[in-house]
Amino acid sequence: MIEYEEAESALVRPRESEVAGRRIAAYALPYSGEAGGVPYRFDPLERRLVGRRASGRVAVGPVDPAEWTRAFARCPAGPVLIGPASPVEEIRGAHLAAAEGAARGGRAAYLLDPCALPSPPGRAFVALFAWAPGAGAREERGLASALAAGIPAGGLLPIVPGWTDEPEFLEAYLARLSVAGARFAAPVPVSGDGDARRVLVEARARFDPGAADRFFERVHHSDWPASLNEGLRRFRAEAARRGLATLPPRPLGAGEPPDNSAAAARLEERAQEIEEDEHRAALLHAAARWIDESGRDLAPVVREGNFAKVFPFGALAAEAEAAFRAVRTA
Repeated sequence: MIEYEEAESALVRPRESEVAGRRIAAYALPYSGEAGGVPYRFDPLERRLVGRRASGRVAVGPVDPAEWTRAFARCPAGPVLIGPASPVEEIRGAHLAAAEGAARGGRAAYLLDPCALPSPPGRAFVALFAWAPGAGAREERGLASALAAGIPAGGLLPIVPGWTDEPEFLEAYLARLSVAGARFAAPVPVSGDGDARRVLVEARARFDPGAADRFFERVHHSDWPASLNEGLRRFRAEAARRGLATLPPRPLGAGEPPDNSAAAARLEERAQEIEEDEHRAALLHAAARWIDESGRDLAPVVREGNFAKVFPFGALAAEAEAAFRAVRTA
């Protein structure tokens, strides 16, 4: 049995991180507690499968969007991640309230596995549907609903060596997304820590027992980083063949200067292109954060030729300014 209880307040946590290559400044949990729904879900922040119990307690956030707006206001500027939703969302409505609260506060938001969708959406939202074993056609149904509501939507696939990186799996997964009309398909390399690997082995044995022994050997006795890199390369090549972007579009909150958001998005994209240069990629993400938190429209500063005087990352000044100028000419 699952017990749903009201949370004391809106659970919003500031967290400088990235999801599928896009910066987030905070994340919100409308439902806190791993119980109910599918047996596993994929957490793109922690980059791991999370097991869900058949019974337990779930704390449900407020249904008043104003409470979420106030909670988001205490976080740094920038897009936020909201979710996942819950099978009881249509009754409880906490995920929808969090999305509306973010939008009312001028925030852009990535909606993780949403059930109910905000309307009218504007450009404030992007829907992310994460693959998980045993979830069936949930992704396709979610994509259809989001796209019909005018919200850009696509899939997140955890790249698991020896499982989701195999050519047959990738071909079938990307074919389903393409048919469903997905705007993007983003790969997320899974964490390689001990507990994350243990859950992967457990999940594979549950849903594909015939592959369990071979998968165990791959997980525990292979070159994990090299396997992840090869899986990412294979995913991106197959997605490109199908015309699918491998980064979600960046949503635009009503409180954000559009050129700032678009330039930050270009820097995030550049960081993915050079991800093997970890130091420079980190600097590019830091530059995107600085743009988000600048508190003013930087396009006039660029036009006046003063951007390099205020931009704190000297080595990236020309690249960041070029991102703004590309936005103006796009």
